[in-house]
Amino acid sequence: MFTSIEQFAASWKQQSAATQQVMDALTDASLCQEIAPRYRSLGQIGWHLATTVHEMPSRTGLIFPQLEGEELAPASAKVIAEGYRSASKALLDAVQAQWKDEDLLKMSDMYGEQWSNGLTLRILIQHEIHHRGQMTVLMRQAGLRVPGLYGPTREEWIESGMQPLI
Repeated sequence: MFTSIEQFAASWKQQSAATQQVMDALTDASLCQEIAPRYRSLGQIGWHLATTVHEMPSRTGLIFPQLEGEELAPASAKVIAEGYRSASKALLDAVQAQWKDEDLLKMSDMYGEQWSNGLTLRILIQHEIHHRGQMTVLMRQAGLRVPGLYGPTREEWIESGMQPLI
């Protein structure tokens, strides 16, 4: 749980930048990649992340622009990446403009439970990390280069002259 806007801002900047790297690596052809038939596609997971940036925090009373078309992912990787970019910036701007540290302790109804706003922001980040992991697996299956978010990827190991671990 976050107890200061500064804590959240630092964490959000780092984590949303990592998510943006994943979004920016998508291609239109990769968006239909699924782990198995009738599961969310890579594009649908990316769009879910982009739209959840508004959906979850807006339940706390934060007011900022919402992306259009929450149900179906656009067929354009660029639209998904730009949507996420604008939503993540809008969220940070809204938190910094509309809340003070004490607002992070206020309780809001979240899916039938009472969560503090600071917890909601923490869970939003954990939600991103969860789906970002799913996206990197689908990206690998789609033949895309996966960004090294928390350490070097296999390709980055090889490019640096090191033997990748298998």
